[in-house]
Amino acid sequence: MTAGFAAVAATALVLSACTSSPGGDDPTTGESSSDTADPSAEPTEAYEGTDKQDLGDVTTVDDQISYSLGEDEWLGYNGNTPETYSTYNSVVNDRIQSGFTYFGTDGTIYVNEDLGNVELVSEDPMVVEYTIADDAVWSDGTPITYDDALFSWATQAIADGQDADGADVPLFNYVGGLDLGSRTTAPVGEPGGKTFTLEYTNPYPDYMISTLMQFPLHVAAEQAGTTSEDVIAAIEAADVEALRPVAEFYNTGWLSPTPGTLPDEAIALSSGPYVLSSWEAGQSITLEANPEWWGTPPATSTLVYRFAAAETQVQALANGDLNIIEPQATVDTVSQIEAIGDSVTLLTGPSLTWEHLDFNFNNGPFATSLPLREAFAMCVPRQLIVDNLIAPIDPEAVVMNAREVFPFQDNYEDVVSQSYDGRYDEVDIAGAQAKIAESGVAGPIDVRIGYSAPNARRTEQVALIKDSCDQAGFNVTDVGNDAFFDQTLPNGDYEVALFAWAGSGQIASGLSIYSTGGGQNYGGYSNADVDAAWQALSSTLDPAEQQAEIVTIETNLWDDLYGIPVFAHPGVTAFDSTIQNVRDTATQSTVAWNAEQWVRAN
Repeated sequence: MTAGFAAVAATALVLSACTSSPGGDDPTTGESSSDTADPSAEPTEAYEGTDKQDLGDVTTVDDQISYSLGEDEWLGYNGNTPETYSTYNSVVNDRIQSGFTYFGTDGTIYVNEDLGNVELVSEDPMVVEYTIADDAVWSDGTPITYDDALFSWATQAIADGQDADGADVPLFNYVGGLDLGSRTTAPVGEPGGKTFTLEYTNPYPDYMISTLMQFPLHVAAEQAGTTSEDVIAAIEAADVEALRPVAEFYNTGWLSPTPGTLPDEAIALSSGPYVLSSWEAGQSITLEANPEWWGTPPATSTLVYRFAAAETQVQALANGDLNIIEPQATVDTVSQIEAIGDSVTLLTGPSLTWEHLDFNFNNGPFATSLPLREAFAMCVPRQLIVDNLIAPIDPEAVVMNAREVFPFQDNYEDVVSQSYDGRYDEVDIAGAQAKIAESGVAGPIDVRIGYSAPNARRTEQVALIKDSCDQAGFNVTDVGNDAFFDQTLPNGDYEVALFAWAGSGQIASGLSIYSTGGGQNYGGYSNADVDAAWQALSSTLDPAEQQAEIVTIETNLWDDLYGIPVFAHPGVTAFDSTIQNVRDTATQSTVAWNAEQWVRAN
């Protein structure tokens, strides 16, 4: 993957949970009539495709468009570590780091023809051929080549010995661990070349989104005091000691721990339509058009990503301080946007982002007690949460009873009917009290629910949960804070974590979330049957076999109570009506998925 993103509205972490489910039905994208084939022309009919529209000959307009997803700071150029893999980071990095593919508005995977091509050339053995555009260069003018792809593969494949349990320890701090390396042999190509192949040991359904182009090898080599040629030789020989300085730079040198301090432009190179320009801590980060960009020119010269708190976004849009927002969908927010009038366009539609409550299996009362987890699930008022907070925005909203499929997808009912028996559909206080008694733990049982705050909707959810679960014998405490994703969650300072995974069209994105030792398995859950099912799911191209494994996974996650799914997020986007080519999406990519196409009419 991408993996899943943990999301705030969106993962993201809006982490982007960079994450979770396969796409099914084509969700309504709610595209605006301001989409047009010519950025300088008057609005025409809405574009009906789910890919990026061909805008014809584009001339970059000297203008500025501002957008906000939320108030979280940018975390760094390397957004592939477990600590930085988030939607908030990706909305910026996706404009400066080109990949071979991208997600359309419905989760369909499309080839990014600006960078090159991806083609499955053999199924047995499974071999994928990559072609890099002849004129593709980093923003310092260095050609993008096979060398960079090999480096990307190595960050996901080279182990630094084993831990006490005999598991391989990654040399590079990559969010997906060594998954790609476990599935493939090293890419085959010529140093400095523009084509290479990647062979998989078993069929892999998500091959189109394997990450094989993000960071410049020549920069990492130079910063490590060596050369690209020597790094390539070390990768081919799996020489860990020779690669260690390169890994140290990868793990730390492309991070930005001091907000407001951009990395040196010679280090944080762009392979996309924009380059990093400026960063004002707590306020915004600005991108400017990349003068070395070889693809379709960006429609607007300057993009400003503002770190705006959710409660300020609608007013900022009305005032013109923000041009595009993607706020959390609340009844009040939608009403406020509608009240602005015709100067603002409102888009709504289903999303592949879903809310969940996850238990801490590393420590605390739920870690080793299934009865306590069951008791908590019995008292969480999921239907009340949906009725009060989601249904007024989306009358079709339902309680979500799966993790890997969504209510608007064709196979949802089939999967749920085989994996979940409705045992937590209704609040059962008496049943919860009985389960607490069965656990042998004396009450009241303290339960800290952590989430990224401020977040009005999550605050309301916790209040509803407390009203219900305190009756059963729990003492629920709201510990939402603004350091949830970078401190509370990784440090395990919670009993229950409340956030969202933002999905895409990936089939096996949950592998890093639910498998033992997975990079996004923050709660420390482990089940050998789930691990085996994920391996089987991620090793077949057969849709029927994939669904069978999803049913196995869902069944075990319900029986173990990894966590509690609550609802799929309704998507809300609002923007200045004079801006064209703004198209919402159901995926984790956010409305900024085609930000290089945004342009103000005339």
